[in-house]
Amino acid sequence: KRAIDLAIEEINSAGGFIVGNDTIRFDTIAYDDKADPTEATNVARKLIDRDGVKFLLGYCCSASTGAVASFIGREDVIMLVGTAGARAITAAGNKNVFRTRPPGDYTGAAAGNFIAAQGVKKLGVLAVRDNTLFVQYRDEMLKAFKAAGGEVVAVETFGGHDRDMTAQLTKLRGLQPDALFISGYVEQAAFSHRQAHELGIGVPRYGFSGGSPEQFLKVATNEQMEGAWDLLSIEFNAEVLGPVAQAFEQRYKTKYGEPPSPNSAFAYDQVYVLRDALRAAGTTTDLKKIREAIANLPVPSEALLKYLPIDGKMFDGKGQAYIANGAFQWEKGAWRFRTELPSDPKGYSEYLKTIRN
Repeated sequence: KRAIDLAIEEINSAGGFIVGNDTIRFDTIAYDDKADPTEATNVARKLIDRDGVKFLLGYCCSASTGAVASFIGREDVIMLVGTAGARAITAAGNKNVFRTRPPGDYTGAAAGNFIAAQGVKKLGVLAVRDNTLFVQYRDEMLKAFKAAGGEVVAVETFGGHDRDMTAQLTKLRGLQPDALFISGYVEQAAFSHRQAHELGIGVPRYGFSGGSPEQFLKVATNEQMEGAWDLLSIEFNAEVLGPVAQAFEQRYKTKYGEPPSPNSAFAYDQVYVLRDALRAAGTTTDLKKIREAIANLPVPSEALLKYLPIDGKMFDGKGQAYIANGAFQWEKGAWRFRTELPSDPKGYSEYLKTIRN
């Protein structure tokens, strides 16, 4: 929400933008869906039925987003999804749903190949079990790792509210893997890395979380995190993304007193997608024209992330955008970019056409 507010403030303070003969400024009505599917449905109904909103932006968590996406195709609105990564959100093919974040399994395959390429032969896995994004990422990562000749010694899991993973880690330690793979939300991943270090597990640790250094250091120390890897889409990282992202980071710090979270850019970029689509459509009321404008939109010049367009368009036929994948390693208190992972947005887009969930 902070990122969306900042983008809107930038656009409005510059005098808005022209659509047809009108000067347009954005305004927002915001509710918290509490990452709960029922609450998300109630909030969406309130926005559509009571508030008369035609454009829904934001959406962080897959479960709550999926609940809204399941019926939004029947509504006269446009839904722009940010960080929710479950494949079904765009696989369903609703023409009024567009997502800036790629699905988790798109990145998982690239991660599995990378881990195998590091010489890992036996991999132990510790992962959250009740989150669609992480499960889909994990499954594709394991599929690619095994296809490259790797062996998975065990897959241990934890629930969404667990914070003590020592039992699972102790079991994995006894199986003597060459490396660990840890995935889950930031706090869970941080506890897992901390506890692995406390148990003396000295093998390389790969993972998928997307958390900032500040978030990890609330739980783990620099020493406990040193050398760990995070394999993910290249979300917000000012050092990697360059001057436009660096300027955004400074504006964000000035306004909010802390750095942006890694996935804030997905939400920020949504606002400029909507602005450019309204401009291209020449209307703020004809949703069919606006929807078609988004479907044919190139990447906005203000976009923070490194999108990989398909045939010059930011979104594919399912309303899905793709960004580059990267390998980051913890070094002296920060995630350092090491290399870009091979990505195949066109191939994944063709795959997405064949499924509906």
